[in-house]
Amino acid sequence: MNEQRKEVLQMLAEGKVTAEEAEQLISALDRDQAEPATAGPDPRPKTKPKYLRVQVDANDTDGPARVNVRVPLQLLRAGVRLASLIPPRAMGQVNDELQKSGVPFDLSQLKPEQLEELVDYLDDMTVEVDQADTKVRVFCE
Repeated sequence: MNEQRKEVLQMLAEGKVTAEEAEQLISALDRDQAEPATAGPDPRPKTKPKYLRVQVDANDTDGPARVNVRVPLQLLRAGVRLASLIPPRAMGQVNDELQKSGVPFDLSQLKPEQLEELVDYLDDMTVEVDQADTKVRVFCE
């Protein structure tokens, strides 16, 4: 079983995605793995993505809402490097507050190579989440 598939299954086990979303992600991974074997070399050079895009379209009780965020990946890379400079005591406090807020994330586990790996995955994939009256897209461009 490849690492990407394990990550999707882990997200499912943690409740981060539904079974249907996990199935869609695994199907996309299967398609991505099948295409390089059958396709010839791409004549266009692949450019490195520069932005992480998050788009949300939702109908809230207050009316329609639209979010369109374009974050430079260099900013994310710098943030990951800066997180390594946070003193251990402060890091513990930040992690505690994240947990209290319902964000199960440990900043001390965040490494620059993980960000690069995530960017590589998002470069070839668009994550779309459709729920009643809500659409979320996360991708690199």
